Amino acid sequence: MTTRTPISIIGAPTDIGAGTRGASMGPEALRVANIVPALLGHGFEVADRGNLSGPANPWQPPVDGYRHLAEVVAWNRLVHDAVYAELACKRLPVLLGGDHCLGLGSISAVARHCRETHKKLRILWLDAHADFNTSVLTPSGNLHGMPVACLCGKGPQELIEIGGHVPAINPKWIRQIGIRSVDEGEKRFVHEMDLEVFDMRYIDEMGMRHAMELALATLDANTHLHVSFDVDFLDPDVAPGVGTTVRGGPTYREAQLCMEMIADTDRL
Repeated sequence: MTTRTPISIIGAPTDIGAGTRGASMGPEALRVANIVPALLGHGFEVADRGNLSGPANPWQPPVDGYRHLAEVVAWNRLVHDAVYAELACKRLPVLLGGDHCLGLGSISAVARHCRETHKKLRILWLDAHADFNTSVLTPSGNLHGMPVACLCGKGPQELIEIGGHVPAINPKWIRQIGIRSVDEGEKRFVHEMDLEVFDMRYIDEMGMRHAMELALATLDANTHLHVSFDVDFLDPDVAPGVGTTVRGGPTYREAQLCMEMIADTDRL
């Protein structure tokens, strides 16, 4: 029988990188919805590490192309350190956000861990958006639209250096799934960087099973699989409580299939 990796729950209650408020309530909402008892019921050992404590959201306009850059850096450093510490203890960190700018801190920690343990890394980015903007491409300055670009070394120095290696990841390590809202300039940048994207048109035409088979192809025993799940990946009929709803997303059953196929790899 496969030994199950013990899980550590980490809350990151902030909407510091977002354009709307509310994501900061995510960790407590998931706890109230009994995420810990659900995991215990599946036979996992679970430790809830509580919430990280970072700077408050000042809700200010962009400065030099970025909103709340110093605060976003602080939150992502906290996330990086917390996730890295759990990985070093051979535990599975489950980060409860919080807006998706936090993916920068968590993935930079995973990438650092993989470099140090000589493992390959595969990242599944489940989202309605590519999150591959830069300050030049988007006037909003909201950093929740930039974490993948920052991970690939395209962003402010303070963010791209968080994991101690620039770029934190190779674009070839990432698979984006469920994408259906991408700015024109961002779309060109995604093509230029050669990201592998399974957008909703592809999923509509080929099916979620085929998309996931390709996204998970070539995993082996030396590959660490990381999943970054933005709730707006789901169709708003399934999950309306997000800051940026985009119609036409995966159904509950399609999303469940994603999770089942990820679990089947035993690489998470």
